[in-house]
Amino acid sequence: MHIETKSRSLAKALSWRIIASIATAAIAYAFGVPMKAVGLIFVADLIIKFLLYFFHERAWGLISFGIKSKPEK
Repeated sequence: MHIETKSRSLAKALSWRIIASIATAAIAYAFGVPMKAVGLIFVADLIIKFLLYFFHERAWGLISFGIKSKPEK
């Protein structure tokens, strides 16, 4: 049986959000957004989406949709 801990969900959420927020900031910069605004976008994007992802991940851990148990040997 596989049980995902809160610390694992937290680490996954944080690592993904850093990568995704860097991508968002790069896109904003490429479109000519001033660097100060890019920084604010990066921080807001990181915090808001980190929290959303963490709770989304934990909610999916509570449902059994798509999970099959392996037979014991």
